[in-house]
Amino acid sequence: MTDAVLLVGTRKGLFIGRRRGGAPWEFDGPHFNAQAVYAVAVDRRGPAPRLLVGGDSSHWGPSVFSSDDLGATWREPAAPAVRFPQDTGASLERVWQLHPAGPEAPGVVYAGTEPAALFRSTDRGDSFELVRPLWEHPSRGKWVPGGGGEGLHTVITDPRDPDAVTVAVSTAGVFRTRDGGASWAPSNEGVSAVFLPDPHPEFGQCVHKIAQDAADTDRLYLQNHWGVYRSDDAGGRWTDIGGGLPSDFGFAVAAHPHRPDTAYVFPLNADSDRVPAEHRCRVFRTRDAGATWEPLARGLPAGDHYGTVLRDALCTDDADPAGIYFGNRNGELYASHDDGDSWQLLAEHLPDVLCVRAATFGQ
Repeated sequence: MTDAVLLVGTRKGLFIGRRRGGAPWEFDGPHFNAQAVYAVAVDRRGPAPRLLVGGDSSHWGPSVFSSDDLGATWREPAAPAVRFPQDTGASLERVWQLHPAGPEAPGVVYAGTEPAALFRSTDRGDSFELVRPLWEHPSRGKWVPGGGGEGLHTVITDPRDPDAVTVAVSTAGVFRTRDGGASWAPSNEGVSAVFLPDPHPEFGQCVHKIAQDAADTDRLYLQNHWGVYRSDDAGGRWTDIGGGLPSDFGFAVAAHPHRPDTAYVFPLNADSDRVPAEHRCRVFRTRDAGATWEPLARGLPAGDHYGTVLRDALCTDDADPAGIYFGNRNGELYASHDDGDSWQLLAEHLPDVLCVRAATFGQ
């Protein structure tokens, strides 16, 4: 069986990397040629791993595809898997996120979309239903699209409680439910919105990504439009932890799959200069929940570098030591197989990398 799979969504299709043991990675693709792939996921809960892809065809529009044979063949539902009900007056622009829930919610997959909405599937992604209470939230009329659109781009589930879900929207901020989606509350206390007259509103923050700590599911890491934050109470309150970084602007954040208090970010210079901080290709790691940060650059380009890493283009697998992966808008794909201590180039000259996901099997 394939030991590891790496899904790389790009502006012009999906590339799949497979690795057996310590052998080199082998890539194929593009699957979904000429489609922008903004969302990918690996669901390992069924009898066979399922790959999920959110594709966006400029001719046919957006769709969700699935594969139960690691990408050898693909299925697309006869009817659109994600579709806004007619009474909403909305139409799907793209799928920003596909998130399989954990064993606590068998069959459940969430989809985050543009316009910003949450959809829920109970059949592993074959069909989805709009979560109306979030769509009809009283604050929705005041949500403002970010520079990349109004997208729900992050879904975090709680392995202890299938009714606890946290989402992030650009630019509405963080919202939480504790009753299975029947009600939602903004959860942005402590997160700054420097671009607004009131920099600390109840909602309206431009949250770029959230990751969940491996050991403490109430501990979350958040990369904001400006600022890197941590919550120790599942998003109830956020604390700034970006002081040790060369810049606290960026898009991506990921957590180590096993080590507590360990997370990774890829800082960019500024919102007006979206290139690697100080023009250096570096991932930064914290091993003390943000008290300190260390640059990880061994094996990465040493000279001036301009490859921007987007919000879903940094991920970890579940190996130990962990594999850490990122792709950039230069079309470069890098991997570390030792928790980030050293890196290697896996692929180059790809289209813009929009998202990456990795998983291991059969170990």
